[in-house]
Amino acid sequence: MKKTSTASVRFIFATIFLDALGIGVLIPVFPEVIKRFGHDPSFVNHYFGYFISVYALMQFVASPVLGSLSDRFGRRPVLLVSLLGAGLDYLLMAFAPTLGILFAGRIVSGLTGASMTVASSYMADISDDSNRSANFGMIGAAFGLGFIVGPALGGLLGNYGHQAPFIAAAVFNLLNFAFGYFILPESLDESHRRKIELRRLNPFQSLFKLLFKPGMRLLIWIYLLVYLAGQSHPSIWTLFTQHKFGWSTFEVGLSLSFIGISIAVVQGYMTRIIVPRWGEVKALNVGLVFGILAYLGYATVTQGWMLYAVMAITCLNGLTGPASMSLISKDTPPQEQGELQGTLISIASITSIIGPLIYTDVFARFTAGNAPTQFAGSAYILAAVISLGAWGLFILYPRHH
Repeated sequence: MKKTSTASVRFIFATIFLDALGIGVLIPVFPEVIKRFGHDPSFVNHYFGYFISVYALMQFVASPVLGSLSDRFGRRPVLLVSLLGAGLDYLLMAFAPTLGILFAGRIVSGLTGASMTVASSYMADISDDSNRSANFGMIGAAFGLGFIVGPALGGLLGNYGHQAPFIAAAVFNLLNFAFGYFILPESLDESHRRKIELRRLNPFQSLFKLLFKPGMRLLIWIYLLVYLAGQSHPSIWTLFTQHKFGWSTFEVGLSLSFIGISIAVVQGYMTRIIVPRWGEVKALNVGLVFGILAYLGYATVTQGWMLYAVMAITCLNGLTGPASMSLISKDTPPQEQGELQGTLISIASITSIIGPLIYTDVFARFTAGNAPTQFAGSAYILAAVISLGAWGLFILYPRHH
């Protein structure tokens, strides 16, 4: 049985936390950074959208590459190079003299941010049936905490200039690199490594292979639909709450912090208690059902405080991610974990590219002044329908498996 090293788990937790922190810390200041190169609002909005999309696109391209490299050379060297590259890249963006260099820095951020792939593979290496779901729950908890701390820290440091959040993100990544260099052991045994095949570096090759892999494709499609539904929050939460309830920026930030806390509690703590008792299949079922109820709740609430009630009541939808990742990882041999995790990150990246386009379009259509039907919650209804589709696939899973 594999024994999980406390230091290793903490390092992976810190790595994923810093990935999320690095994204979140820039949210409050990125518009101001772009304004250095052009003050026209349309210019700022235009390039802000590009910066979001290119990050997800680079993660989609890089995830299977880093995963395959880690399958060949081990997790440790790939993780360390990614952390070092991320730290140096944040410094580059902090002092970028032109928009082109800033944009290039964002591309590099997406490439190094794909270290999530290798971190997930490391976690799979050091896990067994007794702690696999709990360890993957730590991944979700790390992301949740990163998105709680990141925007708040970015807003605070932004008072000292737009460069400060970038410098802070650089320091955090470089410190984690130093910690990993001196502390982190390798997790992938030499006997489980494999040669790099060029076809495995093609994100579409690995993606289609996994989407139609016998015995696993239902789980993968469930995973894709869950992530696609989840993109509704980052896409329209601010638009939805400001349009329907007139929330201020502070109120929006407070609600997002509450969401992050809920994710951290469920995936970092409750998963360790619930999944061992229920098993991954039952936990996934409960998570999917609560996800459907959550989106329906968001769509139909009539007062702002009700959103907090919906979040609290349906928080068990946070079981979906750890349970599905655990089931998928369990059916994959050690020498393929890197490629698997890379492809899963690619799937998440695809949803983060297309999800905002879909949800913002639906929201705009049903809130426009000339819309035949005014319904601000329309995008959340769509998310509920997508989640319902994931649950329908789940019903078929035990029989198919």
